[in-house]
Amino acid sequence: MSTVEGMADPPFGFSGGDDPDRDKRRDQGPQDPDSGSQSADPFGLGGLGGEFNVADLGQIFTRLGQMFSGAGSAMAGGQASGPVNYELARQLASSSIGFVAPIPATTSRAISDAVHLADTWLDGVTALPAGASKAVAWTPTDWVEGTLQTWKRLCDPMAQQIATVWAESLPDEAKNMAGPLLSVMSQMGGMAFGSQLGQALARLSREVLTSTDIGLPLGPKGIAALLPEAIEAFAAGLEQSRSEVVTFLAAREAAHHRLFSHVPWLASQLLGAVEAYARGMKIDMQGIEELARGFNPASLNDPAAMERLLPQGVFEPKATPEQTHALERLETLLALIEGWVQTVVTAALDDRIPGAAALAETLRRRRATGGPAEQTFATLVGLELRPRKLREAAALWDRLTQATGFDARDAVWQHPDLLPATEDLDDPAAFIDRVIGGDTSGIDEAIAEFERGADADPGDPGGDAGSVDS
Repeated sequence: MSTVEGMADPPFGFSGGDDPDRDKRRDQGPQDPDSGSQSADPFGLGGLGGEFNVADLGQIFTRLGQMFSGAGSAMAGGQASGPVNYELARQLASSSIGFVAPIPATTSRAISDAVHLADTWLDGVTALPAGASKAVAWTPTDWVEGTLQTWKRLCDPMAQQIATVWAESLPDEAKNMAGPLLSVMSQMGGMAFGSQLGQALARLSREVLTSTDIGLPLGPKGIAALLPEAIEAFAAGLEQSRSEVVTFLAAREAAHHRLFSHVPWLASQLLGAVEAYARGMKIDMQGIEELARGFNPASLNDPAAMERLLPQGVFEPKATPEQTHALERLETLLALIEGWVQTVVTAALDDRIPGAAALAETLRRRRATGGPAEQTFATLVGLELRPRKLREAAALWDRLTQATGFDARDAVWQHPDLLPATEDLDDPAAFIDRVIGGDTSGIDEAIAEFERGADADPGDPGGDAGSVDS
């Protein structure tokens, strides 16, 4: 009997039908009507969640002032926390998620078996070897813990800019008057962003299906992770069996890890592009200057005055032409990754799981419509991650496979300059001809330039492919 056939349906411990205390736990403590978990506002921050409203800053400052005076000293630790208070984010996420029952050993074994089986099937359709050294089942809390290091890289650039723009824009006389308060404001800003991040991570942890679900390597390198609770909710409305859904998602997770483990520049290029995009974000300086002209330090003690001084939209980011170009490159890279994953997973599962094509289309639509996970990421990082040309990228990889075989197809990942460009997705014939003809013009020069850049700037996040490891 195959591993797929041996998996129970309903899914190996997903449904919790053997847990008589579940309803009792659900009735304990205040509940969030949207999430079904314990209260998402444990510190009284007035609903500071993914729907962050700048107009609420007066109330937030008041609450955070109380936290500084003693109520939140455990969270703040009495030390400057940088642009984001990640310890607060971690604790808020954990509190918002609430009690999570341990994952049954049968579920963990089934997920490990599914990833192992998927990797066995993938061996026959790709030249890239297995990239996952371990397969695990994660609870929502495990996901938060396992991805927080990467979220620090993603959130710090945008948070740093927002945290410093206030002080940089104030007139000198206002800076002198507010000097003693600026450090307090910076720390409160870090706590406010940490609170927003914590609530957003709690929400995301209930939605993501795998560690690579949004197209980025959020978790530790080599750890394939699936989230049974979210998978159960995802599979509930589908015609496919739970075991087929799990094996399909395990194949996608394993395929992503093959790329991220054996294409050494890929993870750092993706995360570096997101970082660069956030660092280059421009703030509406005219609006800030208008606020600064009317700034009175005494207004920090008056929540109503703060609300009048900080109308919603002042901190709305303004994209630059450079960022628009960077965003296009990032979207193309995401489309190429997702298209390659779809191509190899389809080839591996097509004859084994009849519903694989329907599942792939369901996930594509889920990404294209920008669900809660996409919106939350956009709120936190200032960037929407949608591989807008996923269909075109998948078609290119499929045609390239037919024309050259998967060895030549996967060799394209040896260097970023060998990958298809945005225009190649619309007209793949010329790109396929170049691959068939062995055209690598300019690759030696590109590699030399890449190495010179890495030697000249060792601190560049794009030069450290291992920086995403926890």
